[in-house]
Amino acid sequence: MGDVLSGLATGFGVALMPFNLMLVLLGCFAGTLIGALPGLGPINGVAILLPIAYGLGFPPESALILLAGIYYGAEYGGRISSILLNVPGDSGAVMTTLDGHPMALNGEAGRALSLSAVASFVGGTIAVVLMSLFGPLLAQFAVTFSPANYVALMVFAFASLASLVGKSTVKTLLGALIGLMLATIGIDSNTGVARYTFGLPDILAGIDFLIVVVGLFGMAELLHLVEQQVTGKLKTLPVDKSFVRWADLAKTKWTILRCSLIGFFIGVLPGTGASVASAVAYGTEKRMAGAEGQRTFGTGDVRGLAAPEAANNAAAGGAMVPMLTLGIPGSGTTAILLGALLMFNIQPGPLMFAQRPEIAWGLIASMYIGNVALLVINLPLVGLFARMLTIPQHYLTPLIAILAFVGIYSIVGNPFDLFMITWLGIFGWFLRKLDFSLAPVILGFVLGGLFENNLRRALSISGGDWYILIDNWKSLLLYGLALLVVVLPIWMGRRARNMAEGDA
Repeated sequence: MGDVLSGLATGFGVALMPFNLMLVLLGCFAGTLIGALPGLGPINGVAILLPIAYGLGFPPESALILLAGIYYGAEYGGRISSILLNVPGDSGAVMTTLDGHPMALNGEAGRALSLSAVASFVGGTIAVVLMSLFGPLLAQFAVTFSPANYVALMVFAFASLASLVGKSTVKTLLGALIGLMLATIGIDSNTGVARYTFGLPDILAGIDFLIVVVGLFGMAELLHLVEQQVTGKLKTLPVDKSFVRWADLAKTKWTILRCSLIGFFIGVLPGTGASVASAVAYGTEKRMAGAEGQRTFGTGDVRGLAAPEAANNAAAGGAMVPMLTLGIPGSGTTAILLGALLMFNIQPGPLMFAQRPEIAWGLIASMYIGNVALLVINLPLVGLFARMLTIPQHYLTPLIAILAFVGIYSIVGNPFDLFMITWLGIFGWFLRKLDFSLAPVILGFVLGGLFENNLRRALSISGGDWYILIDNWKSLLLYGLALLVVVLPIWMGRRARNMAEGDA
């Protein structure tokens, strides 16, 4: 404990230097704006600004503080477009659309934005505290996760999808299956065989996540708005001066605490990230809410909004743990931060805390400051963000289209991808007409690549012996939890019906 306090004292001495403090605030503000733009997300924000920070000759600790500020600022910002436009800013914000956007449609955009800011703050702060206290210990445990354990973790995540969203379990699983199919498109990395490319060279490398999320959410929402305008069903969205209430905080306090812990521990596992954490957290809370949750989650339940927001920000902090303590990136964004450290000739790992404490502890201390700064920046702007809903729909529709097309082309730079997001948008609009939730499609796409890669690795290690998938207590525990997740709701539903029939 003494070493932790001593390290934090060193870290705050670095982070509170005027130049570094300015970089924390700048990174948080820029990250919020980057996260709010559909499709950009933290990984692109950090990637765009890394060469600038390096080129300006910033000291290593200052450059890392700026880039980390953009990272967790973008995790905050991703909720803005999710709640207001039903377009996730990044993969971790997909689950936020499920209850955040219905709240905005009910005239409670300010309440949704302020509650999500508080949940994000608590999740991020808990993650930083746990990282300070238990970071090296947790990283040593996380690195023992084998590919077979990751397969079991993905099975658990897929099982969580079964009761995750939508009224129909069959449609939810079909949506996840569609996502899995999209994830298999491209050249097989093991055999070099092209899969489902239909002779199109532009998709030999697979379909980029940004294209899938902007197409299925952004363009599908655009077509939905156009349809409502043409049919005369478009309603002006009510906007009031709503704000988070004490009753909301009281109702969600245990949700936020549970989901912060879930998000942090999943974030520590390399390669999982905020999308897995928010999906598992949302599914857990929906099941814990019982029969009431089955009715209210997905319609604007404050717990359904707080759960993924706390989890994805905690996962962002958790992903820093293996990067700093072992030199293993926990997510795509921390892989770029790892690259930044290597650019400055700094080798992350256990020795970095002893050899370069100003960098390791300075970064951790800046995250404490950054979380407070994000809350201070975001809460006063809630009303301004909510006013976006008062923009007339005939202006909002082309605005979404411009954001989608310009955002994709500026990042990917391939005209074919503009056609791809249009086709996916039409497909997403068609699925919405059939009453499919699009969140399972996105999650199936994200988890599909992780599942296939780890399954391939596990079978390569065992020489094709499938027994490797169940010969470890961690895998068996996760399979048991997956079975429980599927069976328990069915058993509880039958028990409730039998009790109701008995009372009758």
